[in-house]
Amino acid sequence: MARAGAWRALLQGRAGRNFALYLDDSLEFGAALLGAWQAGKTVWLSADTLEASCAALRRQVDGFLGEFPAALAPLAPPENAADNASANANANANANANANANAQNSAGAGADSAADRRGVFDHSDAAPWPALAADFPALVVFTSGSTGAAQAIPKKLSQLASEVATLEALFGAAADGAAVLATVSHQHIYGLLFKVLWPLSVGRPIHALSLAYPEQLALALAAGPCVLVASPAHLKRLPAQLDWGCAARTLRAVFSSGGPLPLETAQASGKLLGQVPIEVYGSSETGGIAWRQRRAGSDESWLAFPSVAWRLAAGDNLLEVCSAHLADDGWLTLADRVARVEQLGPAGEARLLLLGRSDRIVKIEEKRVSLDAMEAALIASGMVREARVVLCDPVAGERQKLAAFGVPTAAGQALLASAGKPALNARLRAALAEVVEAVALPRRWRYLDSMPINAQGKTTLAALLALLDETAGAAAPAAPAVAPRLPHLRELEIDLASTPPRVLLAVSAPSNLLYFAGHFDDAPILPGVVQLEWAIHYGRRYFALPAHFKCVNALKFQHVIRPDREVQLELLHDSQKNTLQFRYLSDEGQHASGRILFAAGEAGV
Repeated sequence: MARAGAWRALLQGRAGRNFALYLDDSLEFGAALLGAWQAGKTVWLSADTLEASCAALRRQVDGFLGEFPAALAPLAPPENAADNASANANANANANANANANAQNSAGAGADSAADRRGVFDHSDAAPWPALAADFPALVVFTSGSTGAAQAIPKKLSQLASEVATLEALFGAAADGAAVLATVSHQHIYGLLFKVLWPLSVGRPIHALSLAYPEQLALALAAGPCVLVASPAHLKRLPAQLDWGCAARTLRAVFSSGGPLPLETAQASGKLLGQVPIEVYGSSETGGIAWRQRRAGSDESWLAFPSVAWRLAAGDNLLEVCSAHLADDGWLTLADRVARVEQLGPAGEARLLLLGRSDRIVKIEEKRVSLDAMEAALIASGMVREARVVLCDPVAGERQKLAAFGVPTAAGQALLASAGKPALNARLRAALAEVVEAVALPRRWRYLDSMPINAQGKTTLAALLALLDETAGAAAPAAPAVAPRLPHLRELEIDLASTPPRVLLAVSAPSNLLYFAGHFDDAPILPGVVQLEWAIHYGRRYFALPAHFKCVNALKFQHVIRPDREVQLELLHDSQKNTLQFRYLSDEGQHASGRILFAAGEAGV
């Protein structure tokens, strides 16, 4: 309540209605969100603070809040700004639960909310917290970009309150008395609902920071009763050699959303964690639509949320939904093809079976091609365990081309090692020949240790296209005798005339990088000392740096860097202070940063 009051005081009376918000800490984020709403502001959520994202936001918002780059002059109340508000609020030992209950009450959650069960926070000595109108324009979120450019989606307060009430009605009993841990970010609608708004509305403890490492996750899960908010990408990468025994005894529920969860992953993570994941199907635009939990004997169908009505569009079997999670009372037609299945839900409801997206039908030389069918055929070949087929960016004067990305199975890896990339390409083209004509076969192929993912666990179209370079479609070169020590490099921006001089590079660590060996075998990540070394190495390439390293200050590592994952490396040189400032960035956010100080003297070579 105190921090929300500080954010409200910061924003009340400030010109403009729309403000972008980015904060890593979920509790401070929740306070900023509620404070901004009480100040009458609409909050825009960006998945990251990359330069392109900030440039797009700058054209649409009136200001920035939280941890955006300093050049955008982001606003934030000082850490002690809540002291007076805290004293005036007469907070007692139960203030957190009561304040959270009041937050849902203010959001219009209705008579069945936790506020009615727990009581309302006594804020008689503080500024009043008026209930907000149901149609208050609370939020603008962005689609993930997994099927194209990200789109802005406005959300009214009533839509968010309806989703929170639905989650509590469906899953509240399982989550009662449990703390909330997450591997996903609250900067996307899934993490926002499951990690912030839902637990705040009923007073559940929240672990403020997302858990990036499996070792962190195993320890946190073992600490006490908890629920886990995860994504398919994170659940796929749970290393079996870690001790999950304690977690299996404390974990009440696992949630997964943001993309399809393979059946084998659902079963494997269920065995490790003691809880088969509850999968939630929905989108930024629609909110939650349906859920399933594939225990032994379950099929692939989904049960719609009780607050969602659905039907099949006449003629094309596209899904149409109507719910309070939408912006209006009408029916919305989605790009997902579905079938009605005979198996019924517990109250006699029909279940729905997803058949793929209609917008993944493309035309190559006037031939209609299903990208979903191509991906299914690639996986069925046994050579890859994950596959994505995408339409390449068009090139003037050339016909449209497809690119295929695959994560090889053991059999695929063996073929790569023994016969090279052309042999694996040929094997997969043969598998695709059964579903598409020759003219539609992918012209570019890329094999990865894992698909690139962002903070929401999504593999975006932009991230895949960024992996394509001029040599991606050629035969793989012979393996070097010595494992490489440097990343693949692309120069994005070089501005040596700016103050300070700045260089922006795109780097990706090849999967056979020397430093991945033993770090770690089942889930390789780029060591922090290597990231520091690369910053110095490329700093010397572009700037006249003193010869001798002195120290590094403000060194932080926030997100791991995985093999073949392209990230941006930003370098800033201050010749007066003999410093090199570096940041590793991607659509996951900031991976690492620091300021390297060199001893004054002759410039290094």
